[in-house]
Amino acid sequence: MTENNIEKKWYVVRVVSGQENKIRAYIESEITRLNLNDYVDQILVPTEKVIQIRNGKKINKDKVYFPGYIMLQANLSGEIPHIIKSVTNVIGFLGETKGGDPVPLRQSEVNRMLGKVDELAVEADANVAIPFTIGETVKVVDGPFNGFDGTIENINEEKRKLEVMVKIFGRKTPLELSYMQVDKV
Repeated sequence: MTENNIEKKWYVVRVVSGQENKIRAYIESEITRLNLNDYVDQILVPTEKVIQIRNGKKINKDKVYFPGYIMLQANLSGEIPHIIKSVTNVIGFLGETKGGDPVPLRQSEVNRMLGKVDELAVEADANVAIPFTIGETVKVVDGPFNGFDGTIENINEEKRKLEVMVKIFGRKTPLELSYMQVDKV
């Protein structure tokens, strides 16, 4: 059987959250071991790059975009659904009824998911988790007001800026700072 006559669709596999990459690697090795590579094209764990600040340092991390889910492009014929479901920490396929067949994603959903993955790769630099809330006290860690404490008055997610009210010489002064210029107290 050549690869061309095997129709493959996208499915979503529910897995134990936090184990996505381990499970993906294990499914891949099982498929290879059982010589079923013709039936499974790709297994994706959609992630996004986020920048976290730890101890004043920027750390790039891959964050799983859909915790507890893996996307799989495959032809689920014969034993394949059973093999995947029997992998440790796999809960099952999304959309299946008890004892029924796994339900493939519609093409529009696939495009949206894959589009999201591409978009996240492009946006990686701009995408910083917003760990701040209005009214929270923060310490300025960069710029001319380094070392001052202030209260967040406003958050502009689009520009990724905070309006922080800082007491300078006994007077409250509003500062516009980027997320990178402040740290939680």
